[in-house]
Amino acid sequence: MGLLDQCQELFKTASLYEVLGITKEATEAEIRRSYYKLSLKVHPDRAPDDPKATEKFQVLGKLYAVLSDKEQRAVYDEQGIVDEESDCLSQDHCWEDYWRLLFPRITKQDILDFEKQYKGSDEERKDLLRLYVEHQGDMDVILTCVLCGSQEDEPRLADIIWAAIKNGDVEEFPAFTQESNKKKRARKKRADRERKEAEEMQKEMGLDQEEDSLMTMIKKRNTSREQDFNSFMSNLEAKYSKKGGKSSKRAKK
Repeated sequence: MGLLDQCQELFKTASLYEVLGITKEATEAEIRRSYYKLSLKVHPDRAPDDPKATEKFQVLGKLYAVLSDKEQRAVYDEQGIVDEESDCLSQDHCWEDYWRLLFPRITKQDILDFEKQYKGSDEERKDLLRLYVEHQGDMDVILTCVLCGSQEDEPRLADIIWAAIKNGDVEEFPAFTQESNKKKRARKKRADRERKEAEEMQKEMGLDQEEDSLMTMIKKRNTSREQDFNSFMSNLEAKYSKKGGKSSKRAKK
């Protein structure tokens, strides 16, 4: 059975782009992120109740191998076919090793390095102002969603927002400009309690012995951050992952 037929059978569509939930105009980075997120969902270790998890994982590996190769992608875009005999679709290819090569395990130091580069960057400012507008100045929600943010960061983040309001980059929302001291104190008290709970969780999970526990702890600490957490991890994967090798055979014309 060819790749397109496998996609139809397992994902109910023969379109490689539709499987990943993206369009034909998607960039290489968007393809990579979509592949990473979907492959995580169907990974046999994460979907033990799905009898076809292994098959789905392997098919996604093949799909990404095609779309990440410029020549094969061009042929697929133009003719709607893939080269089933190419090296990247080899039957003896270990797709688990391929996936791990693309997305090596993220360490605690990787996360700390990312945080150091992210804080104070243009990317952080852009994300912060997006959240400010999206949540109409509600700092309770903004501080919950902002990446790498903590209670200690609030004064610095508030200064960024105030400066943006002054410059006319964002509109003035009363929820932010007229926030009461009572609400600020309640937020600080809540943050202190969450920090204490996180520290206790860290000890219980033996973080020093298992670096993966850091990511579990971050996600478990605040489930409302899940979407931004996934974005955060995707950024890390893109930053620290190695690029996969190209197929040695040209796609069929």
